[in-house]
Amino acid sequence: MSSGIQYDGSIHPSVINKLDPEYVAFHNANLLDRVPTELLPWDPAIRLGPTVPGTSDPLEVGGIQDHSLSKTNVRVFTPKGERPNEGWPVFIWFHGGGWTLGNIASDTSFITRLVNAANCVVVSVDYRLAPENPYPAAVEDAIEALEWVVKKGPGEIHIDTKRIAVGGSSSGGNLAAVLSLKAAERAIPLVFQLLIVPVTDNTASVKDLWFENQHAPWLTPVRMTWFKGNYLPREQDWTKWDASPTFAPTDLLRQVPKAWIGVCEMDILKEEGILYGEKLKKEGIEVEVEVYPGAPHPIMSMDGVLQVGRKMVSDAGAVLARAFSSTL
Repeated sequence: MSSGIQYDGSIHPSVINKLDPEYVAFHNANLLDRVPTELLPWDPAIRLGPTVPGTSDPLEVGGIQDHSLSKTNVRVFTPKGERPNEGWPVFIWFHGGGWTLGNIASDTSFITRLVNAANCVVVSVDYRLAPENPYPAAVEDAIEALEWVVKKGPGEIHIDTKRIAVGGSSSGGNLAAVLSLKAAERAIPLVFQLLIVPVTDNTASVKDLWFENQHAPWLTPVRMTWFKGNYLPREQDWTKWDASPTFAPTDLLRQVPKAWIGVCEMDILKEEGILYGEKLKKEGIEVEVEVYPGAPHPIMSMDGVLQVGRKMVSDAGAVLARAFSSTL
């Protein structure tokens, strides 16, 4: 490796037989000597490359345009064809990467699939990243993006503010869940939240929620702890609900929109995603939780090489389309 670091990325023997065989084959062919970012000297340029290998090619959409916010920007993907009289439904999206990695282009393939599947505008938020911009910078950017969509969306991107949904993957799923709560706090109605392998409890560790999947590949306890250290360097912030939505007060949890939560069977974040869904259900929220068998954390971005990844992406598009159509 050019990094000069010798690294053995072999899958732990205790989990090989539990993992999706297609993932195991891809991992063994492509990832054995890929040094995890947390073991390298920190360099923001790492963000310029793909965070996860194996992504499919983007689909064609009607248009792509960037718009500036006060501290960052959003990228707006518009469907092909004629817009509805009342405007397009809109989906606000947050990429993953542990609040540290990723960029505005990370999820282009996934986004174009949702634009086509749900016939909606997608607003992808280029939120500020840690360690340069720790919590609550990303939350502030999420709120500003939502307010921009509400105030400027009808005129600038031709959307229907009665049909706003939010979503994200991993750390982005965390921000989408937080934004659903922030929207309730501000009396901004949302119709849906789509949370893929979301971080919902930043107090989790190998002692509890991570124990079962501590040896699963890709998102290890060491890596997740590194991400959390970048974004939430102060332990007293871990239980704040805009860092860990599972700690939100019940009066806010009762007001969030219905949710679809996709989790991976072989992911340390599986338990907190399931538990968050149960917490929402307890407060009367309609929630669907889908567990992807044998799947490790990053399958959404591996849909070019994994059937289980393609299924997750397809499912996400279908549930988003259904959520929007149910509001007509």
